[in-house]
Amino acid sequence: MPDMNDNPLGNFLKDRRTRLDPAALGFPLTRRRTPGLRREEVAQRANVSATWYTWLEQGRGGAPSAEVLERIARALMLTEIEREHLFLLGLGRPPKARYQAVEGVTPRLQRVLDALEFSPAYIKTATWDIVAWNRAASAVLTNYDALATQQRNILRLIFCDPNVRARQPDWESVARFVVATFRLEAARAGASHAVEALVEELRSRSPEFAALWREQDVRAHGEGTKQLRHPTVGLISMEYSSFAVDGRPELSMVVYQPATRADVDAIRQLLQARQETTR
Repeated sequence: MPDMNDNPLGNFLKDRRTRLDPAALGFPLTRRRTPGLRREEVAQRANVSATWYTWLEQGRGGAPSAEVLERIARALMLTEIEREHLFLLGLGRPPKARYQAVEGVTPRLQRVLDALEFSPAYIKTATWDIVAWNRAASAVLTNYDALATQQRNILRLIFCDPNVRARQPDWESVARFVVATFRLEAARAGASHAVEALVEELRSRSPEFAALWREQDVRAHGEGTKQLRHPTVGLISMEYSSFAVDGRPELSMVVYQPATRADVDAIRQLLQARQETTR
């Protein structure tokens, strides 16, 4: 039998089952020498053989299937992070993404955005809904505060809002990039079905979107440069970076950094004007 010290998967499974309360899960408390669930009780909850589960904890019997690992994750009531760790130990890869709709962000994440005074920044979902932003983003990119929740979607803004379209010096390139990146991120997050209604809406509202969607292009967001033609201060140049939000695979943060001192001054001017109008 393999040494448990050389069996990270078995160690993890054993640790997590010892943390569960048998009584809360409907199992009797009689004659238990160790805390938590017994192996056969985990096997029962996961609908697998008790012998096979014992072998899994002991490092015998080969690699489990993804379906079985999903059942074990539910049986052990693992968090999303623990579920991912289970798959990495058992199969050497993360589990298939399970998309979850998002309504907002934590106050801590919002404070991160607010600390970026002259750098427009927002947090978007895998369906490209904007769920958080800072003052600079509203002043430079789009006045998200004035939009209804459903309107705060990057694709709707790019393809259906003439004001947003007019701010893009090269709208065709931006539109192509947005569609290709959106397609990849939605698939990566397991949100392909969640975006079907949005895609159908945009196909009916925008012939340009329909044509680009048929091309099947995919791109990564990553880093790059962006220019905006603002109606008040003129052309603004920025460098952007996209970041994953740790522990929230359905979210990403995009930060636009002013490219030059003149761009910083332009953003400062917009923020000052915005502050004066809200007094």
